[in-house]
Amino acid sequence: MRKTRFATLLTCCLLAITVLAWAAVPKAGLWETTSTTTFQQSPIPGGIPGMSGAHTNQICLTQAQVDKFNGAPAQPRGDCQQTNFTKTADGFTVNIVCSGRTAMSGTYEAHYSGDGHGTSKMHMTGSMQGQPLEFTTVAESNYKSADCGSVQPLPEHMSH
Repeated sequence: MRKTRFATLLTCCLLAITVLAWAAVPKAGLWETTSTTTFQQSPIPGGIPGMSGAHTNQICLTQAQVDKFNGAPAQPRGDCQQTNFTKTADGFTVNIVCSGRTAMSGTYEAHYSGDGHGTSKMHMTGSMQGQPLEFTTVAESNYKSADCGSVQPLPEHMSH
C-alpha cells in the first residue's frame, strides 16, 4: 500500500515535469520527449519500480497552448508552486517548492535550440512522509511533425 501511494504521488510529480518540459518548446505539433529519472535517495529500497530509467512520450501541442505560455512554464498542479522564474534567450529556469505529503524543493531548467530540439533538467530534494527523497530527471524533446496524427492534444486542465 505504501509503495502504491508513493508511486501515485511521484507519478503526479513526474507528469508535472512532462508538462514543464513542453513549455520550453515553442512550436505547435507532435513532440516526442524521452525523460530519464534517477533516484539518488528513495523511501523504497532499490528505487521506484516503473519510475526509474528512461520513458518516452509523444505530446501534441496546439498553437493556442504554445501561444498561451510563450516559453514560460505551465503552472504546476497540486501542492507545488513556482518561484524565481527567469526567462533566458533559449528557455527558462524556475524554482519549484512542493508541500503536503511529499515536501520537496528544487530547480528546473529548460532550453530550446530553435531547430526542433529541447532539453530540460530537474533536480528535487525533500522527503515523503519523513523519508528522504532526491531525484534528477533529464529530458530531451524532438519535434516530429506539424500533424499530431492520432495523438490527442494535452487536455486543457494540463495546460494551465
